[in-house]
Amino acid sequence: MLAKHTPGGSAKIIRAAPLDGQGWSFILKYMLNYQLDRTFAALADPARRSIVERLVQGPATVSELARPLPMSLPAVMLHLKVLEESGLVTSEKAGRVRTCRIDSRMLSQAEQWVAERRQMWERSLDRLGAYLDQTKPEDET
Repeated sequence: MLAKHTPGGSAKIIRAAPLDGQGWSFILKYMLNYQLDRTFAALADPARRSIVERLVQGPATVSELARPLPMSLPAVMLHLKVLEESGLVTSEKAGRVRTCRIDSRMLSQAEQWVAERRQMWERSLDRLGAYLDQTKPEDET
């Protein structure tokens, strides 16, 4: 059962249908796509891509990550927060030093998503090429 709020502020109890196999797969697919959306959104910013490129080489402190960037330390911290929320970066604090690391799982998921789309387009373009070859007028052969 779920509570649905009405305009008057009261709650109306509604009965929800149990989730079948398709319902669970829809929720799982939505959750994975949401995380993938957050990953691509995080990578959309050049400063965050720069941070990720640096972290691919190995762990780094926030100060080390901020040094080459043309922004304040608080701005870098905000970028790191977005990267952590996207799942691309993890960090740990030891005393006053925060060390960041890349979490390759989300990068791998984004890479897999791109690779699947690339394969799909290559197959489609191959079929288009084959179709165009078959339908080519005889005077062009």
